[in-house]
Amino acid sequence: MKQTLKSSGQKIINNRIGVLKLELDYELATLYEAMQKKDHKKKLECKQKLEKLRKEWIKLHA
Repeated sequence: MKQTLKSSGQKIINNRIGVLKLELDYELATLYEAMQKKDHKKKLECKQKLEKLRKEWIKLHA
C-alpha cells in the first residue's frame, strides 16, 4: 500500500514538473517579448511569476 501511494505521488510530481517546464518556457517567452517592447510593467509581472515558478521547481526537486 505504501509503495502504491509513493508511486502515485511520484507520478503527480513528475506531471507537475512537466507542466512547470511549459509554464517556465511561456513566461520566459513573454518576458523576452516585454523586453523587446520595453514594457516595464509586463517585465516586472513576468519576473515575479518566474520567481514563483522557480521556488516551486526547487521544492519539487528537494
